[in-house]
Amino acid sequence: MSIYVDNAATTKLSEGAAKIMIKHLSETFGNPSSLYTIGQEAKEVLEQAREDIAKIINADQREITFTSGGSEADNQAIRSAAYFGKRKGKTHIISTAFEHHAVLHTLDHLKGEGFEITLLDVHENGIVTADEVEKAIREDTALVTVMFANNEIGTIQPIREIGAVCKKYGVIFHTDAVQAIGHLPIDVEADNIDMLSASAHKFHGPKGTGFLYARKGVPLINIIDGGAQERGKRAGTENVPGIAAMAYALKDAVDNMEKNNAIIIKKRDALIEGLSEIPHCALNGDRDKRLPGNVNFCFEGIEGESLLLLLDDKGIMASSGSACTSGSLDPSHVLLAIGRVHDVAHGSLRLSLSEDITDDDVKYIIESVKEVVEYLRSFSPIWRDLVSGKKQFIL
Repeated sequence: MSIYVDNAATTKLSEGAAKIMIKHLSETFGNPSSLYTIGQEAKEVLEQAREDIAKIINADQREITFTSGGSEADNQAIRSAAYFGKRKGKTHIISTAFEHHAVLHTLDHLKGEGFEITLLDVHENGIVTADEVEKAIREDTALVTVMFANNEIGTIQPIREIGAVCKKYGVIFHTDAVQAIGHLPIDVEADNIDMLSASAHKFHGPKGTGFLYARKGVPLINIIDGGAQERGKRAGTENVPGIAAMAYALKDAVDNMEKNNAIIIKKRDALIEGLSEIPHCALNGDRDKRLPGNVNFCFEGIEGESLLLLLDDKGIMASSGSACTSGSLDPSHVLLAIGRVHDVAHGSLRLSLSEDITDDDVKYIIESVKEVVEYLRSFSPIWRDLVSGKKQFIL
């Protein structure tokens, strides 16, 4: 038995995307900046991918810049908007306390350069409201950056409403859509998005490939200097095979989104109901306003690391939160942001599903988690204190 339920960390490269990569690795290997035929063939593949991606999110192809992934796109978007604002005397940035570290660490860096950062508190349900964003906006606000959907607890933010508020006050709005794109409908015009970050390996594309959407009129600074690739905004020879595979994977994901989400949501809800039967546990994030494939629980009286290792022994590959911080002993900053105390946040489990999960997989996961949680609690001194009344249950 082997069940992969860590798709929020990375997805398996689809067969179609793999074929596209292999084709262009061997057949279209020219440098797209070269003038001879094979270089221009590569250029055509590159620009077709740009056009396809732009069409999917209702953008102009000239508004798409290819990157190495979501982290690079986040860095370029946030730094660009910050420095553009600074030239006009605007040095205030608004974000949330549970953003991905690619955003939070970039904001920390900018704080060291004199920018003032406001991190909005997150409600227990894992959602920030447009009203809260509006109240935080000041005359010197240069940027609002709020993720489309959270990478750990899966909660979907009111992006269209937040974007409308930013538009009203003339503030650039960026969203980290790494977890959302390919799984949720995105229209940058209707959603009032000025800048958007995406990464291919979250929707069955290859790792090391992503893109940044930046609305016309929003200037980009370079964070990689060198040649004049990507309209002079991102130096380095483009990864044509990876980019072509990303465009294929995104189109495939969007074309099949409704069908796949219907399957995934059914399995997600069954998992939530089954795991909710475990005493003293809690679902993290809003029950309904969450990504189709996200299930995130805290179990009182256990450590998440032990839970993951024992589930791995049973063939279940899951996580306790963001893959980028899985080596850390600190509890998830996302869970702390929604009000979970340290002891509870340590006992977290994230299951992120794809369309290939079966009813049997769901049953096996529920049974296995119940068994492992009971086993871990059987020799946990924390659980013993809770049961004896020395400590009070929180969940």
